[in-house]
Amino acid sequence: MAEGSNVPATMPTLGGEAGLNRYLSEIRKFPMLTPEQEYMLAKRYQQHQDSDAAAQLVTSHLRLVAKIAMGYRGYGLPVSELISEGNIGLMQGVKKFDPDRGFRLATYAMWWIRASIQEFILRSWSLVKLGTTAAQKKLFFNLRRMKNNLAAFEDGDLSPEHVAKIATDLGVTEEEVVSMNRRMSMGGDASLNVPMREDGEGQWQDLLQDDTVLQDERVADAQERDHRHALLAEAMERLNDRERDILTRRRLTDEPETLEELSQTYNVSRERVRQIEVRAFEKLQKAMLAIAGERKLLPAN
Repeated sequence: MAEGSNVPATMPTLGGEAGLNRYLSEIRKFPMLTPEQEYMLAKRYQQHQDSDAAAQLVTSHLRLVAKIAMGYRGYGLPVSELISEGNIGLMQGVKKFDPDRGFRLATYAMWWIRASIQEFILRSWSLVKLGTTAAQKKLFFNLRRMKNNLAAFEDGDLSPEHVAKIATDLGVTEEEVVSMNRRMSMGGDASLNVPMREDGEGQWQDLLQDDTVLQDERVADAQERDHRHALLAEAMERLNDRERDILTRRRLTDEPETLEELSQTYNVSRERVRQIEVRAFEKLQKAMLAIAGERKLLPAN
């Protein structure tokens, strides 16, 4: 996946909604990678720009993109287009992935996949004044979830109590909540239980089932995840309060805050926030390497 290329040579192509069934079947054929395989492939691409290594990293995560894209199917856009945009985000994530940071590619790439899909949805909806602030974007992508939590399933206007609750939780005005709800009510959600064929055989969810993981692999993955979480938590303690807070809100959350938001929180410039974030991340990397080295020197229990 050299600079300027768009799609790995081995990657299956989407032929619109009509070809979605075939595409979902094809991507299930690509094997999942072990942590060791993923690391070696990522190093090959990082050090040598090996396009074959990049292609394996991408194709092994195409099912992840499809699952994430299905979560956005309620915005009235073709699922095939959502998946295509998510694949672009995945490839960007592969390009920027650093295997030495101690995290799996899936964890890192999820942010790029979601960001690519969300930007596509915002462009496609073309809502007036939508997306001009982080709070409005948060409202757009969280309104359905909050309505479900409030058991507000009606298609019409929300009750004043629900409007006030959503506006308060998301930091927007009640007028914005009412307007957004009315615009989003134009589309309906699609169920994964909908038959794929006219004879009623087969459902979309049949093609999105998780692969069965062997017990020893599941245990090994859990142990690796726990080890890295513990390592990260210990390293975070070596940052000061401001560094830890900014790094968490910028890089360790599902919905990262903007430099503008944090500059207002700390009453400093956006550039200053960026400098603190970069410095904190460098300190965190060094701390994690140092802690890992210290543990290797300790005698086994």
